[in-house]
Amino acid sequence: MDHFLRALREAWRYWPTLLTAFLFSLAAASLWGTNIAALFPIIETTLHGQSIPEWNRQRQLAAETEISSLRAQLDSLTDSQATAAPTAAPTNAPAAAPTNAIASNSKPASEASIVQGVDAKRLALDIEVLRARLWRAEHAYASATRLGPWLERYLPASPFRTVVMIVVVIACSTAVKQFLAVSSQMMVAYVSQSIARDIRLRIFDRALTLDRPRFNLHGTSGFSANITHTTEMLSSGITAFYHGAFSEPCRILACLAGAFYISWRLTLVSLLFAPLIAFIMLGLNRRIRGLAKRTLNRSLNFHQVMLEVFQAIGTVQAYTMEEFERERFRQSTRDMRRASLKAHFFQTLTNPLTEVLGVGMLCIALAASAYLVINRETTILGVRMSDEPLTISTTMVFFGMLIGAADPLRKLSSVISAVNSGMAASSVLYPMLDTQSGIVDPAIPRELPKRHSVIEFRGVRFSYDGLHDVLRGVDLRIPFGEHLAIVGPNGGGKSTLISLLCRFFDPTEGAILVDGIPLREIGLRSWRQRLALVTQQTELFNESIAHNIRYGRWEATEDEVIEAAKRARAHEFIAALPDGYDTVVGPNGQRLSGGQRQRIALARAILRDAEILILDEATSQIDRESERLVHEALSDLGRNRTLVMITHRESTLSLATRVVQVQHGETLALPLPAAGKVA
Repeated sequence: MDHFLRALREAWRYWPTLLTAFLFSLAAASLWGTNIAALFPIIETTLHGQSIPEWNRQRQLAAETEISSLRAQLDSLTDSQATAAPTAAPTNAPAAAPTNAIASNSKPASEASIVQGVDAKRLALDIEVLRARLWRAEHAYASATRLGPWLERYLPASPFRTVVMIVVVIACSTAVKQFLAVSSQMMVAYVSQSIARDIRLRIFDRALTLDRPRFNLHGTSGFSANITHTTEMLSSGITAFYHGAFSEPCRILACLAGAFYISWRLTLVSLLFAPLIAFIMLGLNRRIRGLAKRTLNRSLNFHQVMLEVFQAIGTVQAYTMEEFERERFRQSTRDMRRASLKAHFFQTLTNPLTEVLGVGMLCIALAASAYLVINRETTILGVRMSDEPLTISTTMVFFGMLIGAADPLRKLSSVISAVNSGMAASSVLYPMLDTQSGIVDPAIPRELPKRHSVIEFRGVRFSYDGLHDVLRGVDLRIPFGEHLAIVGPNGGGKSTLISLLCRFFDPTEGAILVDGIPLREIGLRSWRQRLALVTQQTELFNESIAHNIRYGRWEATEDEVIEAAKRARAHEFIAALPDGYDTVVGPNGQRLSGGQRQRIALARAILRDAEILILDEATSQIDRESERLVHEALSDLGRNRTLVMITHRESTLSLATRVVQVQHGETLALPLPAAGKVA
């Protein structure tokens, strides 16, 4: 609930829009109740064949007659009350009566005083009732007198034309009501979609800034599902809260206010089952909220399986694991279906419950009001329901008000379901947004010189899980301009060493220093702008070749892009493509061969013109002729920069000025190979 309240507070930043939406909803609700109240003059006109001015004149005459009658009755009862009032005892009366007289007459005197007191109270109550009826009659007379000239001037005198006019007014007000309702909903939708967009941007930004372990905690599938499906659930919840949870109750209150005006006692009787239904609904809400969160978790698992298979489709097909993955996907969708059905079952229960409340309200009102109208009564079982007997017209409008309250009451069930889904979504999204990266910028970054002099690893130890060390006590010094080759068996820690240098991770112990400054104290952006990285697993975007090369330095000109491609020995195959540099490479460059992808990645690194070039098996997928050409380019490119290479290929070692072996987490210097071979 706290997370959802946080989302609602964020939405309240758009308070002018929300406030306007609330006012529109309030106006629409008022028109909803007014349209139902307009049934009264239609029924009166139809039943009695009178126009509204005629009906008003009759009401004025009836009120005048009633006022005269009530005043006469009130005067009579007031005189009776004055006569029945006990007179004060004379001052010269005897001080006390004989004791035996008091004893003999005490019981009859007590009974008489009780009867006299009851009669006095009943008389006082009758007087109060007459005064209330007189006030209403006088109010009706004043209202009829005040409205008379206006009704005579502006309303038709024909009964049928009166009905037509009211029908037209109802149709026009309905159109206005719908316009207000749609406008209100669109305003709230704008706010909720704005919040959804903001959250999507923040999740995307969080994914970009998280360190690798925390990113892997959610995974690509988790971020993808939360940016799309989960955020949309939150948006629906915000819309339901700020629109449905306001507009529907407003419509209910507008109708109940009309019903209360007709007979507040009868309305309260109609709402007899409301507390019980509300209690059941609260229990259902808690159940639905938990099931919505469980469904969301199943949905995240479903996305994870789907994305994993699609990203590794080649491996799945190569190892003939299609049936295995089909079954895994079936299981994930089966789990999601089971959780969704449970949630849907409890959500579906809300609609019958609200409908039971609405029908129960109507049935009670129908029975009670029918009794009052048929028997011309004002009480039921001794309990006063109205001050005057209800007319057929009043009763019909009363029913209309209750029916008008039942419709938005039914729609509240879907509002409740959407709000519960929004709560479940917020409980997933906001913890993700609150996740802090383990790699953070220093509060006051220290500046490096324009070109660094030396990079040092001092006693560096690193562990991914806190239990097993990948690197242990690494001491390594890399002066500027050195071409360092890192060799060793797989799993020895070579790539981890590169990741620490790029500050994708921080050492568990020890420090990495650049010109004596700890890497933790240097701004991330400032440091990484000095690096260019080419990995074995080439990562390209589903954009043009020019876009992927320019990613190294976005402000580069077209000529600089082509020059970088030439130096990476990629220009020839790019120029041979139908669209040349505008060729879209497909998801992760799948429309190109492995060697072509690596040369584009190398051109991107060359274009960056960084002072530290890092190659992680960057030529592993290039043929020997292309590798020779690339080595020539790297030899020329590395003259005035630091070059760090991870390689298993002997030919790449010819570029090295020093070779270091990383094995079992430790480093060992090796002599340069004599003929391109590692000693």
